[in-house]
Amino acid sequence: MTQCIRSLSLALLLALPLAVSAGPPEKLDTARTVLRDFMEIPENAIPPTLLRDAYGIAVIPSVVKVSFIVGGRHGTGVMAVRRDNGKWSNPSFVSLTGGSVGWQIGASSTDIILVFKSRRSIDRIARGDITLGGDASVAAGPVGRSASAATNVRFDAEVYSYSRARGLFAGVSVEGAALSIDDGANAEFYSEAGISAYEILGRSDTDIPTAGERFMETLERYLPRPAE
Repeated sequence: MTQCIRSLSLALLLALPLAVSAGPPEKLDTARTVLRDFMEIPENAIPPTLLRDAYGIAVIPSVVKVSFIVGGRHGTGVMAVRRDNGKWSNPSFVSLTGGSVGWQIGASSTDIILVFKSRRSIDRIARGDITLGGDASVAAGPVGRSASAATNVRFDAEVYSYSRARGLFAGVSVEGAALSIDDGANAEFYSEAGISAYEILGRSDTDIPTAGERFMETLERYLPRPAE
């Protein structure tokens, strides 16, 4: 019986990457839709006070979580940073992977947005990966008009996380998950073997594949340069 449970758990975990295998252009278009949906519902939106000074953002659609005694979650998405001139960089592809242990069973799919407050976290991701809640402090982000209007809200964490599951928007805990660069997707999308995340995030070109342009335009629309 124990061996059967272990085998099934392993099969579930190995199935996670297969469940989120959309190509880079499709992943960008899905991420753009997720971001737009988050921003167009004011009562559930990410507070402008948090977005105003955000250094970076990652949008990871359809993070799949599968659990049977041992649980796992996996998703791929895109990340961009705000450059010195206030414009958003080209998108780099990323992956989010985590696990959990305990009596649990089931499966779910969740859209996740991560808001980065500083360059430190982004640099660690670009160099390899970070563990959210370990290498970088992470908190479930506040949502809605009340959070936007509050004067006593202190954004002290490095990363704030949001989710959408079954149409509901909320802050979410992603502690223990590892966020890393998806080098294969970057090489495929930019048609450049060995391109690094630093190279990608250091650019804000318009001469990139159409899906990348659309994603950058969405960032500029909903997260414009902060007023001087």
